[in-house]
Amino acid sequence: MASNQQGIKQGSLNRGFASMDPQRQREIASAGGRAAHEKGTAHEFTSEEAREAGRKGGQARSESNRSKFYGSPHAANPGSSTS
Repeated sequence: MASNQQGIKQGSLNRGFASMDPQRQREIASAGGRAAHEKGTAHEFTSEEAREAGRKGGQARSESNRSKFYGSPHAANPGSSTS
């Protein structure tokens, strides 16, 4: 990859999905979704599956937050005395 005089890499600024206009990203994603449905490979969640996924996500997020606060050796331990 070529570098300019300041050492900054050039050539990848306008490449990839993330660098596209948001409207163009939606068009591509929509086309992919339609193709998957036509092919019969698209997964459609039942309300029970969606409920379970949401519950698991909430639990994981809650545990992550708890471990960040209480699991850190530098965090104050609630309810304990430091004196």
